[in-house]
Amino acid sequence: MKPIEYFSTVHSTAQKQYEALRMYYVENKTAKQVASKFGYTHRGFTTIVSNFRKDLKTHKPSELFFKEKKRGKKRPQQNHEAKAIIVKLRKKYYSVEDIKTTLDSKNIKMSEKTIYNILAEEGFSRLPRRLKISRRNLEPPKIEAEKSVALTFEAEEFKTASAGILSLLPYIERYGLREIIEQSDYPGTKSISKLSSILSFIALKASNIRRYTSDDRWCMDRGAGLFAGLNVLPKAAWFSSYSHRVTSEMNSGFLKLLHLKWISEGLLSDTFNLDFTTIPYWGDDEHLENNYSGKRGKALSSMLAVLAQDPDSGLIDYGDANVTHKNESSIVLEFLDFYRQAPEEKRRLRYLVFDSKFTNYENLNRLNKEGIKFITIRRRGKNIVERLNNLPGSNWKSVRVEAAGNKKRTIKVFEEYVNLKGYEEKIRQINITGHGKIKPAIIIANDFDMPIESIVRKYTKRWIVEKTISEQISFFHLNNVSSSMVIKVDFDLTMSILTHNLYRLFARDLNRYSHLSDQSIYEKFIENGADIKIGNELIEIKYKKKRNLPLILETMGKYENQRYRWLANKKIKFIGTTYS
Repeated sequence: MKPIEYFSTVHSTAQKQYEALRMYYVENKTAKQVASKFGYTHRGFTTIVSNFRKDLKTHKPSELFFKEKKRGKKRPQQNHEAKAIIVKLRKKYYSVEDIKTTLDSKNIKMSEKTIYNILAEEGFSRLPRRLKISRRNLEPPKIEAEKSVALTFEAEEFKTASAGILSLLPYIERYGLREIIEQSDYPGTKSISKLSSILSFIALKASNIRRYTSDDRWCMDRGAGLFAGLNVLPKAAWFSSYSHRVTSEMNSGFLKLLHLKWISEGLLSDTFNLDFTTIPYWGDDEHLENNYSGKRGKALSSMLAVLAQDPDSGLIDYGDANVTHKNESSIVLEFLDFYRQAPEEKRRLRYLVFDSKFTNYENLNRLNKEGIKFITIRRRGKNIVERLNNLPGSNWKSVRVEAAGNKKRTIKVFEEYVNLKGYEEKIRQINITGHGKIKPAIIIANDFDMPIESIVRKYTKRWIVEKTISEQISFFHLNNVSSSMVIKVDFDLTMSILTHNLYRLFARDLNRYSHLSDQSIYEKFIENGADIKIGNELIEIKYKKKRNLPLILETMGKYENQRYRWLANKKIKFIGTTYS
């Protein structure tokens, strides 16, 4: 078509009306002449003229016949639900990134730039820089989460604030924990498999989240859901309901399977540190006993749990929250039975280390008869302390013992062999002063060949288990149990033990960082966001910039050819992005 033909030919109804009205008003033609020219009836054209006069009063001139083209990138049409969520979250001081994470969980595809523009149009300014802890404690909004279902693994991209826990996935596959979970007696549900159910608990534990709080934040995160092979994690009510279906036998059976795995992998040494911990319950329940809490400095209505930790690997091999005053002294024998389920040729247990209140002298005698070495503390009576204080200085000798941080410390020791009530043979007693305490420490052991320095060092490493217990209580929220049912708390403890061991396996691969606590590992390595892309054969996890990210990427590179059956048998590739 030639340019002159374009302007001399009518192409649309709007153009036809424009040309007719222009002839009527500008060229001063009569209504009959215009109607005849453009094929209107006289009455039809006068109606067009009347409507045009009305529109001029209510519309902008540019809106009548010609639509102005807006320059720049076109924004997709947004529905009211997305805009309402964006505004609601910003009123709770959520960042653009957090808002996008929530929208992704509801399958609303929107870029961060679009979210930012909507906020700007609504009059919201940029948020000031905030500390991580303040962001973690944001008030959760009341937004309906999607129903948790198995992920289809179709090609898609989404953003997550919980990407760091995906660094633990290689260890679940590498150490055969997937098979162990599937072999366990734990239940599944109609929509969520046994494996995904247990991995959902681990995802919350590893993310430092207490599941009994409001669930609007964490069950919106697609990354946490991916950890368990789900679109998003289930809601808090599901976790509570699932716990009701678990029995103590399921927990003990699961720990036995893990125990065999740790032994077969050579992760358990010849020594175990054992200790009790008090898990408080803040409600009123008469069936709970009062147990002393060292952290609170008083007896509390609580559940008493036992933990057995390997001092070298840091793994917790055994745990039980069903300890009562009646059976607490025999727990050491129960652990011995638990350990001996492994094939005899793989058993390495030689030493048990515990404090003075862990068991009685009669059970020490039984350990001695069964060939188990023990190192513990003797209770200090008034007469014993007075006798040691009155000993001449010549009876004491100075020894150098290894301390933390590759340092050494000088202490004074007095060694003797004594009889104890209920213990049939003589026992080795090592009295210690100069260790920073007012009263002397009294170590008793049935190993007569080990040097004093080694015995002292072996016992002092037991304090690591006390530190680990303290971390378990705070980091895994065992001091915030919402149930007085011991079975539910026992399951919670079992999930904490498994997650703690995943942290330890991860830390073993981190050169120079293997000594860090679970809390420090979380803050330095686990707590991070990412962009996730699911492809046909590969899941790409693009981590945000972080100071220790190069070490994470180097560590994860060892497992880049590993496939994950519950993730549609795909590989995972960990990448660093260019933004923080």
